[in-house]
Amino acid sequence: MIDELDVAFDEDAERSKPRRHRAGKGGGKSAIALLMTFLLLAGLGGGVYFGYTKVRGFFVAADYSGAGAEPVEVTVAKNASLTEIGNELVKVDVVKSTKAFTNAAEAEPRSKNIQSGTYNLRKQMAAKEAVALLLDPAARLSKGVTIPEGKTAKQTFDLLAKATGLPVKDFEEAAKDPVALGVPDWWFKRTDGKQVSKTSEGFLFPDTYEFDPKANAEQVLRTMVDHFLTVTGEIGFADDVQRSLAVSPYEALIVASLSQAEAGIADDLPKVSRVAYNRAYKEKMTLQFDVTTNYWLELNGKDPKHSGDLLKKEMEDPKNPYNTEIVVGLPIGPINSPGRAALTGAMKPAAGPWLFFVAVDKDGRSAFAVTSAEHDKNVKKACDNGISKLC
Repeated sequence: MIDELDVAFDEDAERSKPRRHRAGKGGGKSAIALLMTFLLLAGLGGGVYFGYTKVRGFFVAADYSGAGAEPVEVTVAKNASLTEIGNELVKVDVVKSTKAFTNAAEAEPRSKNIQSGTYNLRKQMAAKEAVALLLDPAARLSKGVTIPEGKTAKQTFDLLAKATGLPVKDFEEAAKDPVALGVPDWWFKRTDGKQVSKTSEGFLFPDTYEFDPKANAEQVLRTMVDHFLTVTGEIGFADDVQRSLAVSPYEALIVASLSQAEAGIADDLPKVSRVAYNRAYKEKMTLQFDVTTNYWLELNGKDPKHSGDLLKKEMEDPKNPYNTEIVVGLPIGPINSPGRAALTGAMKPAAGPWLFFVAVDKDGRSAFAVTSAEHDKNVKKACDNGISKLC
């Protein structure tokens, strides 16, 4: 057995020895293999480079160069993201790709300051140039207009006229038909059987707006009405007041406008609303809200007055359809445009039996009372603080 293994070992050793007469052929094949390997590696290298350039081209955002040419107006929507702005710019051929714009904007720290509005840009601009123009105040056509909470329609028209350059009379004419502006007809319903003032008052939602410079008065007011409907829809205003308060949305809107005018601080809005509901529906009494007298004075071209300066004949004017001094219940319509907080306060009034309130400090905070005696004490407190003219 050992001998056989030795023989096998010897044969393997013999086969492993180099054979000179094969050396020439072996060298030729090695050279060819080496050449093939070189060519293969070269091919692979070229392929890798070609693939890299293709991939690199895929990830590099397409962009124009230069400052662009043909002028074009572009509107940036309120609260628009960089991607949304980029999409809009691509749509009108200002930039070549949204990615190029977002890259350029992200590289500019000030891009977070891009404001909504209409801008003068140019077609086929480098994304970097587009970002620069969006940050240039001179390129912005519309400067925006802020309508504060509690402004009447008349006051709102004045602010809009100054901001847009359109005549006040255009807004007055457009506001005559609120249904044409988008207010659903069901808003003008009441459960208390009283007359309805079918005007745009109360439906022009207070906020900061950026209007298209080419928009007319009707389009401007439509935008504000649409915003009102959006906000009231978001908070479930119409359904909530009918379900929980058993009043129509229009009546609750009137209450919201009254509390907006009467409350000195936001925290008091739900309490003032509760006083209005208690007096109008629970006690069936006059509201005695001086703001309705001042609203009537304004409608007649007169300046509003402090409560203590109002004349008895003004407060008890029988021609005033908004009179709450001698007429029981809510007036015929809203007296201003209430904001979201006032709408919410009228929708979810504070729980309490209050029937009276009076401002008692310089911050506008009110004290609420159930009885006349309690109210008199609060009035004295207001007088002591130099707030009230009822002393």
